[in-house]
Amino acid sequence: MTSTPAMKKEDQVFRQDILGSRRFSNYFWAVVVTIGGTGFFLASLSSYTGTNFLPFANPLELIFLPQGLAMGLYGTAGILLATYLWLTIVWNLGSGYNEFDKATKEVKIFRWGFPGKNRNVQLTCKLDDVQAVKVTLKEGLNPKRAIYLRVKGMRDIPLTRVGQPISLSSLETQAAELVRFLGVPLEGL
Repeated sequence: MTSTPAMKKEDQVFRQDILGSRRFSNYFWAVVVTIGGTGFFLASLSSYTGTNFLPFANPLELIFLPQGLAMGLYGTAGILLATYLWLTIVWNLGSGYNEFDKATKEVKIFRWGFPGKNRNVQLTCKLDDVQAVKVTLKEGLNPKRAIYLRVKGMRDIPLTRVGQPISLSSLETQAAELVRFLGVPLEGL
């Protein structure tokens, strides 16, 4: 009588971590918009008060009406946009994980959202309801490369991050690993 080796915990759970808004590009644009918005606002403030708040420029030559006022409006809009960008980074919007557990026979899709009543976005379904893994590729001016989970009685569930498209090799690797783990067909390639 032979005994089969017990499956390890790692063999029963497949987890994909999803990168949210804490990407280099978001940090870059948040810094650029913060510097630009602050510069415009300080130039406007300098033209209004007659005090130079920008040592590397001479905003005192600006007439407050209409130039200084317009720069103040642009600066305020830039500061508000920068605040939004920094808050999305702090809250790490869109980050989370996809977890497929053979032991509990569940699929958990979790993402962080905006603060409030529905901050945690979590979707749970049965592993037996998973019909296929679907891959979509759309090239061109606005490329889209995504992996979806096809589940009975539900819309296709996106599994990849939002934003810049992932590379083709990474997309193929992720989809192949998921298909191998779940034992379901791959659609779309």
